[in-house]
Order: sequence, then C-alpha cells, then structure tokens
Amino acid sequence: MQEQSKSFEQAVGRLEEIVKRMESGSLPLEEALSLFQEGAGLVQLGTKLLDDAELQVAKLGVTAGGTPEEMEWNENG
Repeated sequence: MQEQSKSFEQAVGRLEEIVKRMESGSLPLEEALSLFQEGAGLVQLGTKLLDDAELQVAKLGVTAGGTPEEMEWNENG
C-alpha cells in the first residue's frame, strides 16, 4: 500500500510493527536502515494527517442555533 493512501490508523499500526522489529536488535543493518526510513516517512505522513484534521476542526464552527457550519479560515483566528 502506498504511504499517501494509508489512513492515520494504518500508519500508526505499521509504525508500531517497525518499532517492535527494531527493538528486537536482531535485524541486519540494511534492513534496520530500511525500516528506519519507512518509519520516518510514516511519522511525516501521520503528522500531515493530524495537521489536516486539526485545520478541518478549526474551520468548523457552530451557529447560534447549534448547527455546525464551515467558517472562513484565517491563521489569526
């Protein structure tokens, strides 16, 4: 599965697998480096997905009647 198409939960799950394998200490250097690089990419992906979700939440507001509405976003709030 391509990294860009992974969900946050899939990325975290794979990252947990990588950490367990690397903590075992029994990996050849090349495999450990490869897993490290994959893990670094997954961390970047997870951070991007969280940032995107945070931006979506920040853009949502609630009307006086209590219904959600999308508000115009600016970084100054």
